[in-house]
Amino acid sequence: MTKRIDYRFLIAALAWMAIIFWFSSQSSLFYLPEDWLDVIFKKTSHAAAYGVLWLLWWLAAGRRAWLALALTVGYAISDEWHQIFVPGRHGQWFDVGVDATGAFVTMLLVHSRWGRRLLDTFSSA
Repeated sequence: MTKRIDYRFLIAALAWMAIIFWFSSQSSLFYLPEDWLDVIFKKTSHAAAYGVLWLLWWLAAGRRAWLALALTVGYAISDEWHQIFVPGRHGQWFDVGVDATGAFVTMLLVHSRWGRRLLDTFSSA
């Protein structure tokens, strides 16, 4: 069976990447009053954003999980590299790890029994 590209999700993945790029281009982002809370919020947001990106790539690439993971992690690396050139920002390998973890956890969830059931519900609706 040939796995085709779903252009609707390809456009959605590219749009999501543009949103991530926009956030990465900001010289400064807001800060929560407590440092520990700020770190947790921002790292969780990183992981969630790249989990969504993995899901969009997975749907766009004919449900090829490892291809979606490679595209997502590749973009995470390029995003951190991009931040080196943004005043007030700096790229961190740790953030690439957080992003990759978000994508990988999403991949595991989608392939779990619960995830397959959820996908079946949406595809039959």
